[in-house]
Amino acid sequence: MNYVATDKAAAAIGPYSQGVVSGGILYSSGQIPLTAAGELVEGTISEQAHQVFSNLKAVLAEAGSSFGDVIKTTVFIKDMNDFAELNEIYATYFGDHKPARSTVEVARLPKDVKVEIEVIAKVNQ
Repeated sequence: MNYVATDKAAAAIGPYSQGVVSGGILYSSGQIPLTAAGELVEGTISEQAHQVFSNLKAVLAEAGSSFGDVIKTTVFIKDMNDFAELNEIYATYFGDHKPARSTVEVARLPKDVKVEIEVIAKVNQ
C-alpha cells in the first residue's frame, strides 16, 4: 500500500492522505474546492467544481493515473438543484469516458462547500 501526496492539490485537512494505491487501484480521498495553497474557492457550483477537478487531476497524476482511468466516482453535493450544472462540468473532464458514479445530496460538507468528489481509478505502472 502506498500513500499519495502531491503539493499540486490541497493538503489533507485531517488525519488522512490524499489517496492510497493498493493492488494497482487508487482510492482518492474526497476533494473539496481548496487550492494547493489551502485557500477556499467560494462562489458558484461551477467555480467550486473546477477546483475539485483540478485537485483530482493532481492526485490522479501523482498516482500515475488520469481521468480516463477512473472506474468510479462518488459525488457529494450540497444542493441537488445544482446537479445539472455540475453534470455539465463533470462531462468536460471525462468526455466519452463514463465511469460508474453515485451522487448524494448531503446536509453539510467540510468548510460548508457545495461539492466534494472522490474517485477510484486504475493506476498505470
